[in-house]
Amino acid sequence: MESLRKLINQITAEASLISATLSQLRKKEGATYTKVQIKPVEIKKQLQYQFAYYYSNKVVHENISPVQAEITLNELFQNTFRQAVICTPEADYQILISKKYKVSILTKTATKTAADLAHNRKKQYVLEEGQPIPFLVELGIMNEDGKVLTRKYDKFRQINRFLEMVEDVLPSLPIGRPITIVDFGCGKSYLTFALYHYLAVQERRDLRVVGLDLKADVIEHCSSLAKRLHYNQLQFLVGDIADYDELEQVDMVVTLHACDTATDAALEKAVRWNASVILSVPCCQHEMFTQVNQPLLEPLLSHGILKERFSALATDAVRAKLLDLMGYRTQLLEFIDMEHTPKNILIRAVKGSAANRNQLWREYEAFRDFLQATPYLEKVCADLLPASSLKQDVVQ
Repeated sequence: MESLRKLINQITAEASLISATLSQLRKKEGATYTKVQIKPVEIKKQLQYQFAYYYSNKVVHENISPVQAEITLNELFQNTFRQAVICTPEADYQILISKKYKVSILTKTATKTAADLAHNRKKQYVLEEGQPIPFLVELGIMNEDGKVLTRKYDKFRQINRFLEMVEDVLPSLPIGRPITIVDFGCGKSYLTFALYHYLAVQERRDLRVVGLDLKADVIEHCSSLAKRLHYNQLQFLVGDIADYDELEQVDMVVTLHACDTATDAALEKAVRWNASVILSVPCCQHEMFTQVNQPLLEPLLSHGILKERFSALATDAVRAKLLDLMGYRTQLLEFIDMEHTPKNILIRAVKGSAANRNQLWREYEAFRDFLQATPYLEKVCADLLPASSLKQDVVQ
């Protein structure tokens, strides 16, 4: 650990930290927060470091002095985390700590420039304006000088919003081997290209991305664009979610606006692949609308527009609970979709053990039965859920 302590001392002494992300818990039992992100800020003309502690349902921020930051960093590495990425203007450092506290420090080419310390600074995007980004130029979002076109600024912000969500889960993706990502229902693939650029170009990750859609003309256009951009590990295929079985292992599954139970089909694929990360924006959720039947909710369900909105929310609540039951930590986040319609919900699920599967199942079962629903995702994933074991306990 001495080499790591020297690196932390050097970075804090030189005030060269741009950002740091600590992840990979040493002990999952009894853990509270699962990740810590650190960045320098300037408060009342004094340098401080902001520590953001990520819990399952909240983020807690703490601003501390450089001296205390050095102490806190060492304590977090000693007691809590086994992995980190530390970015400075000179280099990026990937920290790996074994169970026996053997430290490996991998030095890589710097990917970020000096940090802006203004506490209330202008919004910083994952993809910055001012430098031409080839795929954004090709898609007509930027001009060749790197300026975002006025009529495309909403789309530029939306792409960055999506990449912020990806950035948060980057520490949850495997390291030391290529990452495989599947984008079901990729459509025009704005986000598919953004995801590939962010991971392959900006983060220098070795990866393979597959975009799948039913529209042959769209796939042909996207394939041509990927070829022009020299995105050699980005492949587009014509196909249906339910029938796709060309891969044995997938690390991230993305599904945006897959209609009705097509979203559930994609979620089932992701779970059976044991994917580390799932990002899903559901669309037109008809299944629950036709099933929900609860007299106590008649004042709500008697109005079509309210029933439609309630059914959509209930559907996503069911999906989130089922993903939790199948070994994920699930969050529902607000997301602006790509067609400038009202804000949607994005389901973000990261692989992690459930606290108490039997208790989670009882909560889910009570909610499902109250609505008198039979969710598609539960049926197709029945063998992965604790229901059968609970029934056996009752019989015994």
